[in-house]
Amino acid sequence: MVTIDIAYQGTLRCQARHQPSGTVLVTDAPVDNHGRGESFSPTDLVATALGSCILTIMGIFAERHGVDLTHATVVVKKHMVADPHRRIGRLEVDITVPGVADPKLRSALEAAAHGCPVARSIGGSIELVERFTWL
Repeated sequence: MVTIDIAYQGTLRCQARHQPSGTVLVTDAPVDNHGRGESFSPTDLVATALGSCILTIMGIFAERHGVDLTHATVVVKKHMVADPHRRIGRLEVDITVPGVADPKLRSALEAAAHGCPVARSIGGSIELVERFTWL
């Protein structure tokens, strides 16, 4: 279990503290939802969690198999919808991995990415589109 303490700072801004590490982050409502957009919005953190989770799970697999994933990247594009209520409707995930030529290893890394706990937690409530580019 991990505890995260979150305090409302006013003006649609929150400060979150990760208890185990003491790391602090700030969220701000986006401009299109009455905020200043000066930091990650809560839904931006969902997109960020997905992308970093995918790279982390791929990294765990890569370390176990002696593969260097340094310089692998993920770009997540978050699409909001407003009907019937405001929520994340779609996340497009572009995963770029340099230096992995073996087709079996690529397939295994893609399978690892699909096992990301954040993606599994999102389930079918958000459309997920994942694209891999192998350099």
